Amino acid sequence: MTTSALLSLDSKIVTAPRNRFLGALAPDDFDLVVPHLAEAALVPGSLLHEPGQAIKRVCFPCSGLVSLLGMLPEGHAIDTVTIGRNGAIGLGAALGSPIPWTRAVVQLPGRALEMPAIRLAELADRSRSLRAAIARHGDILMAQVQQTVVCNTVHPVPARLCRWLLQARDRSGSDVLAVTQELLSGILGVQRTTITLVSRMLQAEGIVHVRRGQIQIRDVAALERKACGCYRIGRRLNEQIGREIARSAPVHAVHGGIGTAAIPRADTRG
Repeated sequence: MTTSALLSLDSKIVTAPRNRFLGALAPDDFDLVVPHLAEAALVPGSLLHEPGQAIKRVCFPCSGLVSLLGMLPEGHAIDTVTIGRNGAIGLGAALGSPIPWTRAVVQLPGRALEMPAIRLAELADRSRSLRAAIARHGDILMAQVQQTVVCNTVHPVPARLCRWLLQARDRSGSDVLAVTQELLSGILGVQRTTITLVSRMLQAEGIVHVRRGQIQIRDVAALERKACGCYRIGRRLNEQIGREIARSAPVHAVHGGIGTAAIPRADTRG
């Protein structure tokens, strides 16, 4: 894995798709943040941050998927929560918590907006509503992590796999997920043969189509019926990221993108 997921594209000015967290900010807070954003690519397998290493940049995915992985002493990594266009990675650095306890890894390719963590911290010091939005995002993220822990402890693998596929679909915005069975076995902490058996079962029922390095969801309703109730709980929590952040102020008046302001592409970063 490379140590940077935010690779240089070019200097062309672009307008990026909407990120739920950014789209829910109060207009004044949005205007504070947007001049510091740059667009970048999310490359599968790349690291956004490592445990014990200071977060340098905050990432707001607009597509793709990032996992926050809990690390075990023997080196294994287990998925604790996934973040896509619904949220952000590294926001805690803006509230005085720059050292993460998880590994943030890009799982699905996409695009993101990013900005220096130190700059966001400075802006949060200037805006009480921005600080509150960041804190509320952290609360919801923690609730999602706790639900994942409960799910992984109690529910059988087929229900957990269906839950993860649905969450990945929601947060990436795509029915086609570029994931391997080896990757899924690591994320869910189970044997690869188990993932293979469950995937074949879902394919036999016409719910998914499995190809090498790819799973296509064909019947969302059927997949939801097979998923555990944690999916619905997680979906409600995910919806709160926009609704509760925007509760104290109107949502920024942009619905198809994050605005008409031009966003520069990110420079090369190591």
